[in-house]
Amino acid sequence: MEAFLLVLAALFPVVNPPGAALIFLSMTKCASASERRSLARRVALNSFFVMMGSLVIGAFILQIYGISIPVVRVAGGLIVAAAGWALLNDGTKKKADQPPIQAEQTDYASQAFYPLTMPLTTGPGTIAVMISLGLSRSAKSDFSQDLLYIASSSLAAVVIAATIYVCFAYCDRLERALGRTGTDIMVRLSAFVLFCIGVQIIWSGASDLITVMMSRTDLPK
Repeated sequence: MEAFLLVLAALFPVVNPPGAALIFLSMTKCASASERRSLARRVALNSFFVMMGSLVIGAFILQIYGISIPVVRVAGGLIVAAAGWALLNDGTKKKADQPPIQAEQTDYASQAFYPLTMPLTTGPGTIAVMISLGLSRSAKSDFSQDLLYIASSSLAAVVIAATIYVCFAYCDRLERALGRTGTDIMVRLSAFVLFCIGVQIIWSGASDLITVMMSRTDLPK
């Protein structure tokens, strides 16, 4: 229970399914309700595998390629900030006035993993959190405790994935409640917040890199 609550409390504010649902809504505004539910199911499933993969083998993969977590944050933050900037400057009125034939040409299935799952839903922040939790698990010496920790973390990831599905699948109800103008305002505000999150992730990674550079003793004075 302690591990379950720890992972759940660490992941939920980072993933933020209700806030990500508005971004999902803005990127699938021409999709039908059935298409949104199908896409939400795939995004939730992909998010679960991203979270569990980061927990179990994330640190090992980074070690193989010699990549540090601050570098992952900087690279992921750039992608998140770019996505937020693109949504912030998106011409919503032009897209809303497109004829149905053009709207049907959008292949939403190809967007299920990138960019909807990664980095918009489970981005560098989620990966960094899960890798950190995985490193704390590796410090344990008891194999049975390791298995129990992974099982508890898996249950927390399932809860997060289910929350993602519910928020994404029924985001159209939020659109009906807010109306066209209200939805456009909320989408723009969410895009701005997404851009700020990307900048914050970049700053966090860059600050860690600068701290490492300043702490090195072999640098020329």
